[in-house]
Amino acid sequence: MKFVILYGTESGNAETVADDLVDELGTDNEVESVDMTDASAETLSPDALLLVVCSTHGDGGLPASAVPFAELLDTERPDLTGIRYAMFGLGDSSYETYSRGSERIDERLSALGATRVGEYGRHDASDGSLPNDAALEWARNLVGSLDEAQAVAR
Repeated sequence: MKFVILYGTESGNAETVADDLVDELGTDNEVESVDMTDASAETLSPDALLLVVCSTHGDGGLPASAVPFAELLDTERPDLTGIRYAMFGLGDSSYETYSRGSERIDERLSALGATRVGEYGRHDASDGSLPNDAALEWARNLVGSLDEAQAVAR
């Protein structure tokens, strides 16, 4: 399977999560990690499952590296029909806007025709766990459910 891990970060947490996902998925799959700052419409391909890892900044805003990607989606409005993606948001539930940064990217992708698959993964900084551990468990469950779906389809 081919994955593109697209991350948006302010302090680097989403990037370290993306790095761990590359290590986890890279042994059996083709995996590319892309900072949202460097993403283009061509980054989004129906040939790969997009794993989006995005933090939240301030009062529910996008992290700095996600802003150019959001602006690209808003201005170019690419047709994302056929694009499949999964979301993992980082945030802190002590804020009303918990995980809102990832939700903002999710809304844009969905509005442009992309299809979200699997459970919406989230990490809550208030629970004391590490975001990397939560993301790895989320990714394992996601890939397992996709493998089961492909086995049934055969």
